[in-house]
Amino acid sequence: MWPTHHRWARFRLNCALWRINFERATGYHSLHRYNRIPETAGTVKQRVTKVRDEIPDLKDWWTDLNNVYSTVLQQAVEQIATNIENLGKLKENGYSVGSLNWKSPDEYRSFTYRQRGFELDEKSGPNGRGTLTLKKVNGDNIDVPIRLHRPLPDDTDVKHVTVKKDRTGAWYACLNVEQKAPEKPDPAEIDTDDTVGIDLGILTYIHDSDGRQISRLDLSDDRERLEWEQRTLSRKEHRSNNWESQRRTVAEVHKRMRQKKLDFKHKLAAFYTSEYDAVFVEDLNVKGMLEGKRNGRNTHEVGWRDFITILEHHGRKRGCHVVEVGPEDTTKECNQCGVNTEKPLWVREHSCPSCGFETDRDYNAALNVWERGLEKLGVVHSEATTPAETATAVDTDDFREVSASRVVETGSPCLKEPAVAGE
Repeated sequence: MWPTHHRWARFRLNCALWRINFERATGYHSLHRYNRIPETAGTVKQRVTKVRDEIPDLKDWWTDLNNVYSTVLQQAVEQIATNIENLGKLKENGYSVGSLNWKSPDEYRSFTYRQRGFELDEKSGPNGRGTLTLKKVNGDNIDVPIRLHRPLPDDTDVKHVTVKKDRTGAWYACLNVEQKAPEKPDPAEIDTDDTVGIDLGILTYIHDSDGRQISRLDLSDDRERLEWEQRTLSRKEHRSNNWESQRRTVAEVHKRMRQKKLDFKHKLAAFYTSEYDAVFVEDLNVKGMLEGKRNGRNTHEVGWRDFITILEHHGRKRGCHVVEVGPEDTTKECNQCGVNTEKPLWVREHSCPSCGFETDRDYNAALNVWERGLEKLGVVHSEATTPAETATAVDTDDFREVSASRVVETGSPCLKEPAVAGE
């Protein structure tokens, strides 16, 4: 969002008032009223709806709420039900959770319009710019210039608008549109050539069953910068002006690293879900890996679970099957004969003592993921056409390596080059 200097100051003051209103309306009143309703009065959603219906009466004695758009207040109250349901899911997964806590005004940095209360003009400026009109911001309608991340799909209406302020002080408007997802192909009609298995790693981020190797995103320079800025922050007086300025600098470094990771993962996911009808990936227990004693920092930084979530999102958007398969023994099991071979992590080659099949360790795992995915999805395939029984990529020098920097800079056109098969 790009407010002018005058509008920027006004926008910040108005949103500060909004955050206080939200905090008091949802925290000190709505949550308090919810806790006073007995559980026998209905489900969580029904009790929250009852609190939401009290908003008109609340406005009679708290007149400041009349300057806030009604759907914004309703969304703030209904968020209680979502938060309680999320706590319930965490508890079901074994987490120790308590009750909802109050949020300070600094922690509440967003508000949402539903269905109405906003207007978007995409043609009010040069290409890629527009104007977002927000109604009843402290009683006034304000026009905020925005930069559009991408054009809105044709024949779609904006359903929700969430205005958010991040830790760096930048404002964002998130537009929610409804679009019919394309139908996924029938598994019985999918050609095995239009499917791929993916093995996720740390040194090589992706090694797929077609022989592609995609290197890990290098963030060493950003990490060094982050450590430097954090040391500088630790020497500032807490909550002073210098401390606040340095805190924003640290937040900007975090933001830049986060955006690089998301950009990298979205481009990879977009490529695979566009080129294939089905993508198979391991269902990794990332939480268990992080709780282990080795390599937790690198495992956390590569973000396998985030990539799988992004891959599933792009699969729904592009009509591609994304199937998670069991990761047990995908590295140990020989893809050609099925014999398990123990090998330490530092051994990067697969050499089967039973049948003599030799290939890259990660490539063997990708082939196993691919075959398990075909079986789980129900894709009909002939054993004679499996890559393990052809001359594909036995020599690791014939793999197609793709640098992570090329993925980020060019949006993955080099990924479309096929892998070179071994002679």
